Parts: sequence; C-alpha cells; structure tokens
Amino acid sequence: MTEVLPAPHCPPTPPDAAPPCLIVIFGARGDLTHRLLIPALLDLAREGLLAKDTRILGVDHHEEDDESFRNAVLAACHDNKSNGARDFLRSRLFYQRGDFTAAATFDAIARHLPEPCPDARAESRPDAETEKKSCGNAIFYLATAPRFFETIIDLLSQAGLLREEDGHFRRIIIEKPFGRDLASAQALNKAILRVAAETQIYRIDHYLGKETVQNIMVLRFANFMFEPIWDRSHIDAVEITAAETVGVEGRGRFYDTAGALRDMVPNHMFQLLSMIGMEPPNSFDAEAIRTEKAKVLEAVRPYSPQEAMANAVRGQYGAGTIAGAAQRAYRADASVDAASETETFVALTLWIDNWRWQGVPFLIRTGKALAARRTEAVIHFRKAPGVLFRHIPACDLSPGRLILKIQPDEGLSLRFVIKHPGRQIVLTDAEMQFFYANAFKSRPSTGYETLLYDCLTGDPTLFQRADHVEAGWAVVQPFLDGFADPALGRLSPLEIYAAGSQGPSGAAALAARCGHLWHELA
Repeated sequence: MTEVLPAPHCPPTPPDAAPPCLIVIFGARGDLTHRLLIPALLDLAREGLLAKDTRILGVDHHEEDDESFRNAVLAACHDNKSNGARDFLRSRLFYQRGDFTAAATFDAIARHLPEPCPDARAESRPDAETEKKSCGNAIFYLATAPRFFETIIDLLSQAGLLREEDGHFRRIIIEKPFGRDLASAQALNKAILRVAAETQIYRIDHYLGKETVQNIMVLRFANFMFEPIWDRSHIDAVEITAAETVGVEGRGRFYDTAGALRDMVPNHMFQLLSMIGMEPPNSFDAEAIRTEKAKVLEAVRPYSPQEAMANAVRGQYGAGTIAGAAQRAYRADASVDAASETETFVALTLWIDNWRWQGVPFLIRTGKALAARRTEAVIHFRKAPGVLFRHIPACDLSPGRLILKIQPDEGLSLRFVIKHPGRQIVLTDAEMQFFYANAFKSRPSTGYETLLYDCLTGDPTLFQRADHVEAGWAVVQPFLDGFADPALGRLSPLEIYAAGSQGPSGAAALAARCGHLWHELA
C-alpha cells in the first residue's frame, strides 16, 4: 500500500480559472475532438477552470447546426456526476460550417469574437487607426490533417485573427505530426513564423499532459536520493517503450504513409528522452526548461544513414492472437497496401554525447499489435559489486531498476535486492509500487486537460519550441534516409512479427549488443 505523506510546507492551492476565451477547433467533427478535446474541456469545466465567458466554436465541412453539434460531441461523455459541467459546456458550444481553405470561413469566425475584427487589409487605409477594435482572446486549435496547417494559419493572419491588441492574446495549438522529415518541419516552422510569433505557437504533445511525465522533473530534482546518481556512473542503460495492442484498425490509409518511426519517435518518444536526459534548469521558467530539453536532442550522437541502419530494427505485424482474439496481419487490412513495406514497429539505439550520459545506451522501441499496452521508461542502474556475496551459491545480483509508468497505469516501480527471510543469506528482489490512482483517488483524464489549461493561461512549458522540433527530426532523418535507400535498407530489413508477441526478434538482438534485455511486455 502506498502512503502519501502530508506536505505542509507545500500545501496545494486551487488554480485560478483561465481567462475568458474563444476556443476555435478546426476539425471539430473529427475523432480527436470527440474522444479527447471535448472530454478534456468537460473536465476543466467540472474543476471550475473555464471562465463563464468561454465559448467553443467547432469548424468543419459537415452540414451541421449548433444543437446537432452539441449532441454529437457530448454523446460520449456519460459521467452522471458531470451534469452541471455538461450543461455549462453545452451552452458554450457552437458550430460553423466551413472550408479550411476559403477566406469566407475565417470572416465567419471573426464574427464569433466579442467584437468585430478589423480586416487585415484595413491598415492600408488612412483611417485604419480609428477603426481598430479589441478582438478579445482566442485560441485556434488545429485538429486537422497536417496538410491544412500552413493554409489555416495563413488565412488566420490574412483575416487579422492573429493580431494581438489591447492585452488580448491569440494562440495557435498545432497537433502532431509537425512535418514528415527535417526539411518539411523546417519549412513549416519558417512559414508559420512568417505570420505569427513563436510565443503564439503551441506545438502540442499529449504525452506531456500525463502526470508521470510531468513528475519526472519533480522526481529527479526534488529528491536528492535520485539526482546525484542520475548519470553515467550509476545508470547502465535507459529504455523507453511505447507499445500498443491495437493494430491500425482501418486507419491504414494514414498510417501507411507515416509508419511507427514518424508517428511516434520525433514527438512522444523524444519528449520522454528529453525529460529523462535534461540538465537541471535554472528555474521552472518555461524557456529555461525548454532550452534544457532542446539541448538533450542536440547532444544525441549524429549518425550517417549507414550507421543509423546498424542501430535500428524495424518490423511489421503479421497475423496472431492478442488477448485471445485473432488479429489479422497489417497487410490484410483493407485500408493498407497489400505489398506495404511500412514499419509498424521500430527500435533504435541512441547515445547522448555529453558529460552526464556519455556511454549510456538509450534504447527506444515503439510498435502496434504487441503483447501488452504499455508506455514506460526504465532506468537500469549499474550492478553493485558482488564481492561480498561471492560465496553464496548461484548468486547473481540484480541491478536496481526504476520504472516510470506513463500509461495505462500511471505510477512508479522501484526494484532492489533484499535478503530472503531464513537462517541463511539468500538474496531476492523486492519491488515497491506507487500508482497515482490509488494514492490520490484521482479521476482518469485524457492528458489534454493540463495542456489546454496551460495554453489558456499562457504557460508554454509543456509545449515544443521550434528548435526542439527540428532537433528531433535531425536525429530521425538518418533513419528515414536509410530506410528509403534500397541498398542501405537491406542493412535493417523489415521483419514480420506475430501480432501479440514481443515484436521482432531483431529488437532483442539490438538490445543484446548493448548487453541488455528489454523489459518484457506482459
């Protein structure tokens, strides 16, 4: 049983409600809005963190009115304890049918702001200054396909909707994927920053909204028992896993153009890598933290495409069984090319060439249709010298191990060696567990609540900066180049693995070359 002790020196204080704001969601009838954004806004409403003047405007191409939109997006929210919050949110939900590429859509959006927005072209008129009016606070959430990102932001700018005046803010939340490779990410950043300031851009990664991810910094920097040993002298390897039991489930048309590497590594996996590997920031100021995170990715050893292939394994799931149910092969999905070479699993070995981490392998794996759903980071500590126990038969000391459990059960696990009860000295492993849900009786969340609230209140700490995004793609680019090159790709051939398994056998061999075994998925 985990006991959380009171901390009178740091009593929790309820956060203030966010300022009034118009939240415009492009792609309002999509899966992301229904499954995650609306439930997250409902949670914020339940906590009293949305101002009474908050308005949510959904924009999409579907033929819809306000009432049918409200019914559709709230249909999945069945918590009876949320009736008051549901009514609060329902009365603030509105819908605007529109084409994301048409200027008329953005003129219509402007009419939903508290006061009319001036035409951006009005600045060229002599009386422009007298016509300027406050447009109120607004957040524009791009829950759309990536091909619309640049167009939407350009049209927001042309409509004057990004202009910040009289102390009001205009912010843009951009979903992943942010680019398909280094060149496209750089081009997208350049295009966006041509019409908006970096302070207005919130590149979102919902992993950073999870309690365990945020807790990595607290665990390291608020506990002197961990930070002094958080280095190459005491840590043997770091393992980061994001495993799913589901396959593409009909989403193959999108997934087949992305694959596991693009879909997960430069965003989710590198967020965890950065949080684990970063140096202590000078303060909890957003820019101080984001700078240290960017430095980690900049310090990752650069590979040539050939070196990248020697440090990568890719696989694609075949037919198998998951939790007793048959799973068809990736290529058998009707939405996937029957001859697809897209990887649904990738494992990489990376090295961070700085004083703290020199010589410590960072093993990364992510995949679909695996034996268990689990996202975690495993810190493998070095073994203690076993000289004292050499006389004990078959004694092989286990190294200490700290597991940061990101999902589905957020918490921590610490393994260490103890004496087994009895007359003789017999060593055995013990495991201490901590789970947020048990300790704090916390409600399940989407991970978006914190991020939406932070954007509303202007805290960019948990969002990616342009240099962080580009540094991540710079690490990934040699792998993309190697996989795309027919000659080099043979150095890391696509391996078919059974659905419901641990993944390709090559992944085990990759870890073994560093002297390690993956933490088993079970």
